Amino acid sequence: MPKQVDHRERREAIARALWRVVERRGVSHLTMRVVAQEAGISLGQLQHYFASRASMLSFAMDFASERTSLRVEQGLKELGDRPHPRDVLRLTLAEMLPLHADARATSRMSAAYVLEALHDEAVHEQARRGLVRGRALVEQLVRQAVADGHIDSDRDPATETNLLLALTGFTPLIELDVIGPQDALTAIDLHLDRLFGENARNA
Repeated sequence: MPKQVDHRERREAIARALWRVVERRGVSHLTMRVVAQEAGISLGQLQHYFASRASMLSFAMDFASERTSLRVEQGLKELGDRPHPRDVLRLTLAEMLPLHADARATSRMSAAYVLEALHDEAVHEQARRGLVRGRALVEQLVRQAVADGHIDSDRDPATETNLLLALTGFTPLIELDVIGPQDALTAIDLHLDRLFGENARNA
């Protein structure tokens, strides 16, 4: 097997070990030594792949984002050809919430990443770029839905995008058992129904 493939696979295995540490023990236990132990390798081996905690965390976050994108892509395939934009937005928002094991792992990884970004300028910039790209994709969906007549033309796409992304704020409420997953999905459905409306949905 090519050496480059081995290198990528080992980095992904380390990233998954990091996710498990965050999920089970919290970000306060997120050290390179603990991640190495979780991955079943020595600290020296881990440092061969990642020179610092920040670089390890950044790769793990990028990998988490990739996994989320793959889940969304798979969900889109299941929606069939030319899915309604409402369904696309619902799928996207749902995958940002900790509603199943993979999503919980990436959600907790994201929370750890944000905490790191508040105190590390390089991580802050990388995290910011990722969020800007993600927000732009959602706004593109909203703008296209307006252009196609699914959403009323008097709606401001930028504001509606911000309101949609605000729905991902249900994450801590779900994680801390304040509300259940179905409560969050019900709220998302209600908001999308109000945004699209019956006339726009039939456009």
